[in-house]
Amino acid sequence: MGIGGSDMYRQQILDHYKNPRNYGEIEDATFTHVGENQSCGDTIKMDVVLDDDEETIEAVAFRGDGCAISQASASMLSERLPGTSIEELREMDRDDIIDMLGVEISPMRVKCAVLAEKVAQDGAEIYLGEKDLETTQTEGDDPDVPE
Repeated sequence: MGIGGSDMYRQQILDHYKNPRNYGEIEDATFTHVGENQSCGDTIKMDVVLDDDEETIEAVAFRGDGCAISQASASMLSERLPGTSIEELREMDRDDIIDMLGVEISPMRVKCAVLAEKVAQDGAEIYLGEKDLETTQTEGDDPDVPE
């Protein structure tokens, strides 16, 4: 069922790209962060609202521009994150994102696929006071992202 299955996932990616879920802005977000993938021109800005416990993600919205992979990944992630903890978000890695997308991603496109995840993770770490960063870049010396 290999080929039929990947067609289904390609359709899902296209659907998320053409009809993004949670696209927009959350006015009173707990934190907002932006990132870009300069090699492809993708940009994503994510708003995250934490529950009263300040540990559980309650809502996510994103806006941005870029290729189908980056935008579909942001859309899918915005559906997946509510109900998860900041700790679970921080433990996510590129394999989680590739599994979520359901298709093989070429090494050059991994940067596109993981952009939303990196933006959300960096935003959480800035919020927690563990990182001081203006913009996330999926370039350079990130061990999760191949050159």
